Amino acid sequence: MSDQPQAPARPEPVPVTVLTGFLGAGKTTLLNRLLRHPDLTDTAVLINEFGEIGLDHLLVERLDGDTVLLNAGCLCCTVRGDLVRALRDLAVRIEGGHTIRRVVLETTGLADPAPILQTLMSDPVVLFRFRLDGVVTLVDAATGMATLDSQPEAVKQAAMADRLVLTKADLATPEQMAALRDRLRSLNPGAPLLEARHGEIAPDALLECGLYDATRKIPDVRRWLDAEAYAVAQDHGHDHGHHHDPNRHDARIHSFCLSFDTPLPWDGIATWLEVLTMTRGENVLRIKGILNLEGEERPVAIHGVQHLFHPPVKLSAWPEGDDRRSRLVFILRDLDRATVEKGLRAFAESARQQAAITGGG
Repeated sequence: MSDQPQAPARPEPVPVTVLTGFLGAGKTTLLNRLLRHPDLTDTAVLINEFGEIGLDHLLVERLDGDTVLLNAGCLCCTVRGDLVRALRDLAVRIEGGHTIRRVVLETTGLADPAPILQTLMSDPVVLFRFRLDGVVTLVDAATGMATLDSQPEAVKQAAMADRLVLTKADLATPEQMAALRDRLRSLNPGAPLLEARHGEIAPDALLECGLYDATRKIPDVRRWLDAEAYAVAQDHGHDHGHHHDPNRHDARIHSFCLSFDTPLPWDGIATWLEVLTMTRGENVLRIKGILNLEGEERPVAIHGVQHLFHPPVKLSAWPEGDDRRSRLVFILRDLDRATVEKGLRAFAESARQQAAITGGG
């Protein structure tokens, strides 16, 4: 037996759920309901409010040592340092033996999700102890259409969500509900569209919606990266384009999925992603994908927000019966699909050609 000391195993990262939605969407009401559920035992809550005096945290019924108020400003700008400090403090508590199984971060209704996700993906201590589980966006069913028309933050919140939750459905007419559902599906066809009645919704509908926990099975791959859903949404948009108001903020934001039947060269894909985020990062709201790479039997998950990419994660296995296509979902603003697809294919082909020259040399 070797006397060499063994390196300590990396602890299981704590999942972080980002709960967002525009002002008045019902985030605090839903959070209160969730915190009563046994699945949310040992959950730390971070609440961000805009302004010097915070009030929402007083409405969260389960206030204890694991509730932190971040009220220095909007989470997507001045308070990002406070978020890192809060998560680092939680990491210290975990190291000391305190049990924290999940973190829920409730953002101000004015928050842009992109910088928040960048913060969660960039700090080394945060990356070691925590993992982004997903973005849950609440949309008020009664006022959602008007909010999407007038508030660009609300459009980004909906476009970047892993789960979309309609609230206050009892205050909306069937016609309002149908129109809002159509608009949200067009804006974000990959996110399941759920409904909360009086803030009630099953936690398992909202939690574990990311792909970055390699120790668990990955049942969400098909829903998260459903190329067919994006194709249908695109066709729907072409068929009914005359109904679209060009003044809406979401006219500048679109999402689509690229799929590839044959394995991709990682060198080409990685180089292309780096070039894209360096040159057009401000237009890249979110990229998420599962890749079938040349020479690799297991799927690889990637996730990027604007100028920043999470380190790739090798998953345990492909879902049973999956066709093993690479699928990349893009949520972009003011950047067309043709430019992205042309660049990706060009870099992939260049990498294959280089590999063939090197291999034959």
